Amino acid sequence: MLLKALQLRSAEDLQAIQEDVAKKTIVILRVTPLAQKSVEDLKTMVEHLYEFATSIGGDIARLGEERIVITPPGVRIWRGSLSG
Repeated sequence: MLLKALQLRSAEDLQAIQEDVAKKTIVILRVTPLAQKSVEDLKTMVEHLYEFATSIGGDIARLGEERIVITPPGVRIWRGSLSG
């Protein structure tokens, strides 16, 4: 399994991201560059990636304010808490 850290700059990046996840690559996306240009575009692209991830049995979650992680099928993202 491979992990890639990429930047989401535009809609043109979506196809390559989806291909990576479909090939069992975990992708961490830095979304700040796109958020600085257009929050609406970012929202649309994240919704698209969410639909893609769930349709293939993968997972998607935020990592703080600047990043999103997308996982292939068989990899789940823990959403618990370390405290108590």
